[in-house]
Amino acid sequence: MTTKILALTDALGNLVRFVLLPGQRFDTVGVPPLIDGVCFGGLIADKAFDSNSIILELTERGSKAVIAQHPRRASPLQIDDDLYKWRHLIENFFGKLKEFKRIAMRADKTDQSFEAAIHLAAAVIHSR
Repeated sequence: MTTKILALTDALGNLVRFVLLPGQRFDTVGVPPLIDGVCFGGLIADKAFDSNSIILELTERGSKAVIAQHPRRASPLQIDDDLYKWRHLIENFFGKLKEFKRIAMRADKTDQSFEAAIHLAAAVIHSR
């Protein structure tokens, strides 16, 4: 069985919050609990998060949605290309997180111990 990690980082690439999902679930399912109660000015994401409901939620919050558009979108939305370039921060975070073998291999049997390993790895990453 596989597990997806959906993570929210700050503007410096430090972990703010994460959600674990089963590997077969759509990424968009994990976004509402991920951003619930968090105040931010914009969300930068890849095309897996291109959903009208997510974009509507961000617009209602007054946050800027910088989400790569899925090629099948009927009416493409304008995104700030200069701001989208900063998406590498989350990619860098996941690269650093996968340096920890227990996380890359999903060695923990329970979600609780896997979450603890992610928190520990994020603390080590942040302390570097």
